Amino acid sequence: MKNVEKTVEKLTHFIKNVVKKAGARGVVVGLSGGIDSSVVATLCVKALGRDKVLGVIMPERDSDPKDIEHAKMIAEKLGIRYILSDITDILRAFGAGGYIPTREFDKIADGNLKARIRMCILYYFANRRKLLVAGTSNKSELYMGYGTKYGDLGSDFLVIGNLFKTEVRELAKYLGIPQEIINKPPSAGLWKGQRDEEELGITYEVLDRILERIEKGEDKEKISKNLNVPLFQVEEILNRIEANRHKLGPIFPPK
Repeated sequence: MKNVEKTVEKLTHFIKNVVKKAGARGVVVGLSGGIDSSVVATLCVKALGRDKVLGVIMPERDSDPKDIEHAKMIAEKLGIRYILSDITDILRAFGAGGYIPTREFDKIADGNLKARIRMCILYYFANRRKLLVAGTSNKSELYMGYGTKYGDLGSDFLVIGNLFKTEVRELAKYLGIPQEIINKPPSAGLWKGQRDEEELGITYEVLDRILERIEKGEDKEKISKNLNVPLFQVEEILNRIEANRHKLGPIFPPK
């Protein structure tokens, strides 16, 4: 990122405009205790003021207590109102695996269910209070389809949707996000011990360097050579981008 200060100015202006055009009273942000939601909440407070930002923390039985602690820390640091909404009983009501004795946990079905329940809760509070849902997905996740359709990928606008994960980290340092949150291994919190980079099979540092070159239109052989990464890895990323395009919006038939 060339100019962090200018990026903050641009994003706060963007937030103000989106909220104003919608005639909304402010925004609601799902606080996970991670870097992305911490940065989004901070930018929203800078843009709108703390009285127009509502945080919602949505843990469940297997959530890491540290994540809840970090989410509260950010809310209190920013001075925003926040709601703690435990989703364990909702998961049981759905008959989610691992939450009732007769069914095993399924990472795809039950993990995605958690993300979709959380988005339903955010929209509930958004509707009740005439707020917009500020999305927390970054560009690395969007390219890779690393998110749940109609879950964490669902929002009214994406504050950091044009920033790679490594840029979000840079922004977090500038905004004064606590170091323990910045240094924490990224996780969507969909099951115990879940880690983003383990699932993706690549670190964000390497992934973002590849994605930047893909974005510039470089061919896969050149990317592989210039970054000294295996060609198959670049091909896997390209295939994943293509396979997950449907997550970015509905696919319409040709006219």
